[in-house]
Amino acid sequence: MTDRMVRQLPLNALRVFWAVMRQGSFRSAADELLVTPQAVSQQIKLLEDILQLPLFERKGRVIEATEQAIVLSHFVQAGFDEFAEGVRRVTRATYRNRININVSPYFATRYLMERLERFRNRLPEADLRLTTMVELPDFAVDEVDVSIQWGFGTWKDYETRLLVRDPKIICCAPALATRIKSAADLTGLTLLHPVLARTLWRRVLRHLGIDVPELAGEIEFQDAATMRRGTISGMGVGLVSTIDAMEDIKAGHLVAPLGTDVLADMEEQDVPGFYLIVPRGHKRVKTIATFCDWISEQTWDTPLHVA
Repeated sequence: MTDRMVRQLPLNALRVFWAVMRQGSFRSAADELLVTPQAVSQQIKLLEDILQLPLFERKGRVIEATEQAIVLSHFVQAGFDEFAEGVRRVTRATYRNRININVSPYFATRYLMERLERFRNRLPEADLRLTTMVELPDFAVDEVDVSIQWGFGTWKDYETRLLVRDPKIICCAPALATRIKSAADLTGLTLLHPVLARTLWRRVLRHLGIDVPELAGEIEFQDAATMRRGTISGMGVGLVSTIDAMEDIKAGHLVAPLGTDVLADMEEQDVPGFYLIVPRGHKRVKTIATFCDWISEQTWDTPLHVA
């Protein structure tokens, strides 16, 4: 298909296609769009004829998206998100210089807050709006321009850039440390980990040469601060961020039973970090592009001192 043919794709057919993908049926899409199921079917047939490939398999009254439809849906969603963003930018004057930043609470307090003034010095006219969330927001629904989240960089539908790694130290309360003589002892204890990375402990144990089908017990926490408090209280063994762990070890609240450097040489892909996440197309807005450039230039080796 040539670029000219792509530009001539009927926008209404793409809108109907996206409704079907979201709703899972022609009838539900028709209800959303206030048209008949037959009209939806006609638009899908038109799009299939233009693309010369099937988008849905009809199995009686049930439809199933083809692999090509699933791939296409990601780009159609991104396109409609860009349309909505463009309309907001040109119709709301107060929104043109605004940048809505959504950040992991830990990154906000440890790294970002006191550095934001540097960005304001670079772009004084920017109207900054900062919210915190431990999970990736819905950029369109929440009207978020850019996000910084903790994880392993697996957000394939967006542009991502690693800002700083978040290495961990195996920690526990002093009373619990007496039960840990070797790495193998960890498998018989309650392990604390973030709900957003259920594989993190297994990555750690694999690094330590331990491969077990099941662990004795696990407790999941929504955020790093709560998991840190759970570790200090003796609930189990936690994977605590190096910054926090060193503070708590120094204060006598925690110990590192296997040493503070036992995970220092983990494979990079197994070490979580904080990532800049931006929907494709958002960086076309000057304010957002400037923020992304600025934050990518920062040095994060020395985090803020927040106990």
